[in-house]
Amino acid sequence: MSTHRPFLPRLASACAGLLRQAATISWELAKIMVPLLAVTFTLQQLDLIKYPGYALRPVMRLVGLPGEAALVWAAAMITNLYGGIAVFLELHRTGVLVPTAAQATVLCTLMAVAHALPVEGRVCQKTGMRFRAAVLTRVGGALLLGAILHLIYSTGGWLDGPGRVLLDAPPADAALAGWAVWGAWLKNLAVNLGMIYLIVLGLLALLKILEAIGVMRILLLVLGPVLRRLGISPEMAPLSIVGMTMGVTYGGGLIIQEVRGGRFQRRDVVHAMTLMGLCHALIEDTLLMKALGAALSGVLWGRLIFSLAAACVMVRLTRLLSDTTFDRLFYRPIPATADVEDAAKAAD
Repeated sequence: MSTHRPFLPRLASACAGLLRQAATISWELAKIMVPLLAVTFTLQQLDLIKYPGYALRPVMRLVGLPGEAALVWAAAMITNLYGGIAVFLELHRTGVLVPTAAQATVLCTLMAVAHALPVEGRVCQKTGMRFRAAVLTRVGGALLLGAILHLIYSTGGWLDGPGRVLLDAPPADAALAGWAVWGAWLKNLAVNLGMIYLIVLGLLALLKILEAIGVMRILLLVLGPVLRRLGISPEMAPLSIVGMTMGVTYGGGLIIQEVRGGRFQRRDVVHAMTLMGLCHALIEDTLLMKALGAALSGVLWGRLIFSLAAACVMVRLTRLLSDTTFDRLFYRPIPATADVEDAAKAAD
């Protein structure tokens, strides 16, 4: 007698699970996004939003962005991509930040490379890579890639039209005043949170489908030889691909457990975490940034090519360093008696 459950009950159970998981994730995101949105909106109402932009304008000028764009990137770096998205939507809705397609691509690429640094930097640290090395690599890599993209787009005159923001909310009504302004803001907030829930739900479903049809196996076959040619060890290549496609916490969590068992060498760990830091969550993050008007030439292909090239350069340069110098700059040996479960929790 077959023990398999009928198809329809299994499908209903899977759908209910996705809905619950999306609701849980969206609630955690809302706890980050709502305070950020409230602060941003308050600064706008007090006409203070321009001052942080003035201070950060020199950095943003390197990548062809207005100073206000730094608020978006800073929110993403401190919290996560959704925090950056929240600030982007608020600034765009009120007309403070209206980027061209090229600027949207550069800004979204900055966010895709460097975000959630306190959390993901800690994950890197648990693998043995130094926290400062992980953060500086990602921030520096993001700025370098952003500058390259800006140079390419501006020289060729590409993507100079307005960016198409799929998550855009209606513009603010300048005639509103007092509590009516906050009422309109709360209405837009509810709309944006609902859209975020739908996006999270869609991404979860897409990842389940891709996993079911064997996309990961295809990526292993395609990218595995490429990573080995770049200098990533054969043992580390599969875990690197997991991080590149699913995220730093996924790939880093797997590496943490292997490091505790003494399987990987320090240089292999740093090389893999550097590649993962520059290029991770290729599916989820790319789709999110595409919804903000970014072009695939930057957030997907540019990020992928740049990250592979940067990893190749790092592998070759670090081979010139002694173990002592390498440890001082990039790696802090992990005691063999460290608790595996504690390390794995840090990656969650």
